[in-house]
Amino acid sequence: MAKETGRKMIAQNKKARHDYHILDTYEAGLVLTGTEVKSLRLGRASLVDGFAQLEGNEAWLYNVHIPEYTQGTWTNHTARRKRKMLLHRAEIDKLEQKSQETGHTVVPLALYFKDGRVKVEIALAKGKKEYDKRQTLREKQDRREADRAMSAARRKQRA
Repeated sequence: MAKETGRKMIAQNKKARHDYHILDTYEAGLVLTGTEVKSLRLGRASLVDGFAQLEGNEAWLYNVHIPEYTQGTWTNHTARRKRKMLLHRAEIDKLEQKSQETGHTVVPLALYFKDGRVKVEIALAKGKKEYDKRQTLREKQDRREADRAMSAARRKQRA
């Protein structure tokens, strides 16, 4: 069997980018069971309620939903168990120090395969206020309208 290369996206947490200011991102490996990996290969996972917590010298991922593998037997996993993240000691120390500050949290942004191994992209984030969310939406709409106007102008130019 040929070895996998490249990056294959499994799940993204788009809501996190809307609800938080992303300050710094990290890539971490995950300690998973066989049925979890098989379920992820089918492309089924949800990061919506997920968060990371640092306990002692270890990083843990909570509330990430990986559904049970349909062909699994008694060895199947529970869907929302806590999963250990694999990070370097310096990264854990830095995350722990920064997450102690008020308003800071660690959230998962994406779950993907990288060269055949499951990785999670986590971010040190600070919660947005309601007016920040409205401002972000307004900027996104303005950008979309400007792009539409420019493409319409290009179409007129060609005709």
